[in-house]
Amino acid sequence: MNLEMHRVTRGARVIHLGPTEFRLLQLFLAEPQRLWSRAAIVDKVWSPGRDERNVDVAVKKLRAALNRKGESDAIRTVRGAGYGMA
Repeated sequence: MNLEMHRVTRGARVIHLGPTEFRLLQLFLAEPQRLWSRAAIVDKVWSPGRDERNVDVAVKKLRAALNRKGESDAIRTVRGAGYGMA
């Protein structure tokens, strides 16, 4: 992830992300071992008080952008706990 150029790559492939997905990936990469709850993600990526289901939609979009057939899933989901980097 190149923050200055607002560019994301996986291997040689350039990944095009919207602003929300970019912020979400930036959050995950800042602490790759951390598991983020929906509430914590809302606080960091949006603003407190937003519907936590927005997180599920953003993670789904990010996962679709990052993962291609045959690649390992880059996003880890722990049911009832949250999301993080795999």
